[in-house]
Amino acid sequence: MNRLFLPLSLGVMAMACSIAQAADSPVIRIISSLPRTGSATAQAQTMVNGIRMAIDEAGGKVGDFTISYEDWDDASPERGQWDPAVEAANAQKAIQDPNIMAYIGTYNSGAAKIAMPILNKASLVMVSPANTYPGLTKPGLGEANEPQVYRPSGKINYFRVVPADDIQGEVAATWAKELGVKKVFVLHDRELYGKGVADVFKRACVRLGIQVVGYEGIDPKAANYRSLVTKIKSAGADMVYFGGTTQTNAGQIAKDLVAGGAKVKLMVPDGCREQALIESAGKDNLNDRAYVTFGGLPPDQLKGRGKEFYENYKKKYNAEPEAYAVYGYEAARVVLEGIKRAGKKDRAAITDAITNLRDFDGVLGKWSFDQNGDTSLKVMAVEEIKDGKFTPVKIVGM
Repeated sequence: MNRLFLPLSLGVMAMACSIAQAADSPVIRIISSLPRTGSATAQAQTMVNGIRMAIDEAGGKVGDFTISYEDWDDASPERGQWDPAVEAANAQKAIQDPNIMAYIGTYNSGAAKIAMPILNKASLVMVSPANTYPGLTKPGLGEANEPQVYRPSGKINYFRVVPADDIQGEVAATWAKELGVKKVFVLHDRELYGKGVADVFKRACVRLGIQVVGYEGIDPKAANYRSLVTKIKSAGADMVYFGGTTQTNAGQIAKDLVAGGAKVKLMVPDGCREQALIESAGKDNLNDRAYVTFGGLPPDQLKGRGKEFYENYKKKYNAEPEAYAVYGYEAARVVLEGIKRAGKKDRAAITDAITNLRDFDGVLGKWSFDQNGDTSLKVMAVEEIKDGKFTPVKIVGM
């Protein structure tokens, strides 16, 4: 009997020793889980650049702790975008490393849905620079079991520094109304984020008196959407709204609308606010007809400390930041502040510190996390694509 229990005892002792050694180590590891394979790579790279900037500006240290950062990929070559299996593996790997104190991610709301409950059980804080699906945090705005299903411990460990789609969908519908849109055909990519923002937009259109003449989920891997364009024309739509991302074929939709002779405006959400959309669609297929909504200000419109970030980013990387670069930067600053306030290498303590973050003097302005882990920021931008560039048209919520 003693021999049967000896290996188990040794294993438990070894694990306890490993945890104790990690607690004594002066190194705190932060990881990000973002799509580094596929067409979202450029957007993810600027988020990673923002994270590195924040850590570099802190001198790579918080108090007596040295900060070590690793950039993990949650995409796969097979899918060409985020992969559920890879995201789950990243989350599992993170909770098993006792030196990891924070998980920055994800980019895609569907990926967050997978990682959140895994990290929650381990009290590992998760700060997203990009997730916008309301059901991740807001009761009554998603499925019946959301967001509780992502919080098996009963405590909140997930936070986001970007406004959610319940705000974005409303802004998009209001802007469509102001553009004189009478009939809209709503498309979505059948994914958590895309369908979620499309549904909010649809409900807002109905309330505002815009007729929804079609509502369909597309195949994101289709070679073309010619038959769908025919249906859109027959319905008499004067705008197409696509709830989705560049990675779920927004560019192909834009090309086919023009090729098929559909005289419609096109509106897309923040998941398409990247140069990759213009490259995949071709600027002539977007020029003076495509609109984008985005949480916050465009990078070159940031004020105060945001303007400093913008100038420093360009100087450091010799490039324009994509829309989410500043959110990567802000997410990292939140994590560093949480470590500072906790004052110790302890996951639960760091999570508690971030939970109580109020009036944070951030690069996006002064803001707080609410009881759901959402930012108090509600600024949204509407942009038009002109001559291959995102051109600001209107700022809402300032």
